[in-house]
Amino acid sequence: MANDNNFVNQIADIEKDFPQWYTDVVLKTKLVDYGPVKGTMVIRPYGYAIWENIQRELDRRFKETGHENAYFPLLIPMSFLSKEKEHVEGFAPEVAVVTHAGGEELAEPLVVRPTSETIFGNMYSKWIQSYRDLPVLMNQWANVMRWEKTTRPFLRTSEFLWQEGHTAHATEEEALEETIKMLNVYKEFAENCLAIPVITGKKTEKEKFAGAVATFGMEAMMHDGKSLQAGTSHYLGQNFAKAFDIKFLDKDGALKYAYTSSWGVSTRLIGALIMAHGDQRGLALPPVVAPVQVVIVPIAAKKAGVMEKCAEVKSQLEAAGIRVKLDDTDNSPGWKFNEWEMKGVPLRIELGPRDIEGGKALIFRRDRLEKAEYSLGDIVSAVKELLAVVQKDMLEAARKRRDRRIVYANDMAGILAGVEGGNFVKAGWCGCRECEDKIKAETAATARVYAEGESAETCAVCGKKAQHMVIFARAY
Repeated sequence: MANDNNFVNQIADIEKDFPQWYTDVVLKTKLVDYGPVKGTMVIRPYGYAIWENIQRELDRRFKETGHENAYFPLLIPMSFLSKEKEHVEGFAPEVAVVTHAGGEELAEPLVVRPTSETIFGNMYSKWIQSYRDLPVLMNQWANVMRWEKTTRPFLRTSEFLWQEGHTAHATEEEALEETIKMLNVYKEFAENCLAIPVITGKKTEKEKFAGAVATFGMEAMMHDGKSLQAGTSHYLGQNFAKAFDIKFLDKDGALKYAYTSSWGVSTRLIGALIMAHGDQRGLALPPVVAPVQVVIVPIAAKKAGVMEKCAEVKSQLEAAGIRVKLDDTDNSPGWKFNEWEMKGVPLRIELGPRDIEGGKALIFRRDRLEKAEYSLGDIVSAVKELLAVVQKDMLEAARKRRDRRIVYANDMAGILAGVEGGNFVKAGWCGCRECEDKIKAETAATARVYAEGESAETCAVCGKKAQHMVIFARAY
């Protein structure tokens, strides 16, 4: 049996070796394991339970905004990908291709989908004939494959799970409205479910999605000050409509091309949870998406009535819709404390003979590492209230951490110093690709999104008049 105090020492120092800390946490908490094919991951039950909770929350929001789920094939004809020039150039290095099947070489190679704009476009061209067929608001939950050279579980793997929304509209205004609407849906979800504050905005031409007219992103700050692109929403204009001949007869009798959008988030969000909230003890999960919201740890479990009372409390909490686990293993209480703290369970109830006799229970908060005593008679209402408080407090704590690490820079030296210090840096940019490239080359920082509502006088690189205030950061 492990020593009660050894769990913290089983993971790398979060401040000294953050990448190793991350790897240690995802493996030791049994979120994932490495797959037999390089760059793939096996999502284990505890990790998949987080994804199911994410999926449930997002799926409800998609349906509330009028979207329907569908499923499209994994394999896409190679010719589809080449129809939209920017799109094929953007994805060519990452594409996995099937050339043989059934023991024979295929007449046309098939691409394992890296994304599905092309196959949605193909089908929409068949289904959309009239303005009466619009808008089309679809989403699919699926896997995709992108042959990544450098991989890390959840953050960048050759195969991952995601949702991708694909919509078609009669006008540019409707398609743009959809693009921004879904970006805001993502933001609300990230903040109220993942307890991760995000910055949303438009991306530069260099950073936009291949084939899009405009890309809008949601950026989250991780523990080390790097940015994680947590979701994107793309206004595709008529690019894919023209490539796939998505035309409709409008009310005025004219044949027109539709306007489309696409938007998606993936299992990368689990990586965001780990890196935004985790600490030296391991995971710290917000209650809305935690697989186990409350763990009950019996103290002196062999004493009469202890296990019975723990089971009773468990039943009460389950009846109230709370995801609860009773740890009835023969490990010591200290071992259990460390195990469940590492797994990030928001609340822990400690219940022993003295507690039962006094009609009390100790409840431990994972986010603040604090304990307090609560009446057993009001345990359900106390737990419900605490879960809501923890959810709110985790978001506020993450927002304060992020806001302390947003700085301004007037020149290249300032940008470099800012990102070296683990910050998001706001700086003026003239809009020139050369200046954007220079920032990346000399600081390893990229333009994340335009800082909405802010302006700058001069470009931090060349000193010319600034067109935008941009948030620069090193990113995953």
